[in-house]
Amino acid sequence: MKDNTMAEMARIAETVYRLARPGMKPKELIAAVRKEHPNISKKEITRAAFYAVILASEHKSERVAELHDIAVETRNSPDDTQLDDH
Repeated sequence: MKDNTMAEMARIAETVYRLARPGMKPKELIAAVRKEHPNISKKEITRAAFYAVILASEHKSERVAELHDIAVETRNSPDDTQLDDH
């Protein structure tokens, strides 16, 4: 079961990595990720965003700071009942 959860988190992190852009608002990232993972919660997207930071760091990607910024912004964004209805 745990392997399945980590595999899903890795897939979501890859989606975050691919979709995240500099200056992107948390609401935009959440909406974009939910297009590919419709039943995901904001909390899971936030976790995946931080996982994407770790993966980028391991690969010495230039996107580490950008991904970290959006992960923090997403974590700190207010819960919006329309947005985070899962």
